[in-house]
Amino acid sequence: MKKRQVVIRKQASQRTSSSQIARTTVRYAECQKNHAANIGGHAVDGCREFMAGGGEGTASALVCAACGCHRSFHRRDADTEVVGDNSLPS
Repeated sequence: MKKRQVVIRKQASQRTSSSQIARTTVRYAECQKNHAANIGGHAVDGCREFMAGGGEGTASALVCAACGCHRSFHRRDADTEVVGDNSLPS
């Protein structure tokens, strides 16, 4: 499984200028695709974790190698942490 990391910068301007950097780590967990939706039931395939089917930046990277579903069917877990708070006096 590949983890994807996104860096977000937030800036607040008052009397002091501060910059916070938050790191968000995104992990895709079990598949939630309902394979029995067309007959009115509920059945999932049991895929426990998203595994990219190809390299980063390719179309096959969005398809799970284990179950064949698109990444959007897998539960998304995002962990956000504030890395630093740098305050500068004006």
